[in-house]
Amino acid sequence: MDDRAELAALVSRLGAWLDDKSPGDGRTVFTEDVEARTLGGVAKGLEAVVAQARRNHTVPTQHFITNPLIDVDGDQAAIGANLLVVFARDEGLRLLGERYELRAARTVDGWRIRWVEVRPIWEAANV
Repeated sequence: MDDRAELAALVSRLGAWLDDKSPGDGRTVFTEDVEARTLGGVAKGLEAVVAQARRNHTVPTQHFITNPLIDVDGDQAAIGANLLVVFARDEGLRLLGERYELRAARTVDGWRIRWVEVRPIWEAANV
């Protein structure tokens, strides 16, 4: 598989990992020194990022990640993508329209995300 296809699969794996309630230790998705900046806060390091994901995804969710724009530079890559997240809460759906800015690194185990930044665009609650 070429780098862009592997990186697109990595982005899909991130969404599935979040929707599955962050199983395992996250090593199939992230580097050890990953940093995440999301609406849920800032987390540095693999364990902190996994804990933040679990803390902020307690209700059923579905992450729709589309239109990835992937730039590869050797063993580093930048990925921008649209993100629609649905949180299925008892009081109603919460919908978030956001933009992902990801950085990935090629590791001995394949591509892994080392930086996650989420830029909010819009939100609709209790729909």
